[in-house]
Amino acid sequence: MNKFTIYTTQWCGYCRRLKSQLGREGIAFSEVDIEREPEAAEVVMKINSGNRTVPTVVFSDGSAMTNPSVHQVSSKLDTLA
Repeated sequence: MNKFTIYTTQWCGYCRRLKSQLGREGIAFSEVDIEREPEAAEVVMKINSGNRTVPTVVFSDGSAMTNPSVHQVSSKLDTLA
């Protein structure tokens, strides 16, 4: 079971970098493209004060991070374990 979802766009370099780094670390995640799913864009905007900032990561406990490093994601996952 994935403990977090990454909200992304296809053109986002920061999104590609984070997904690549997570893949190298063997960390599984769910991904939602906010340009393909308008309701997902609303989630991102609510988290980011009206901005469509990606990557936005939402964890299973409801907490969120905007443009986190792989280390920040990994550390948060450790607290959820």
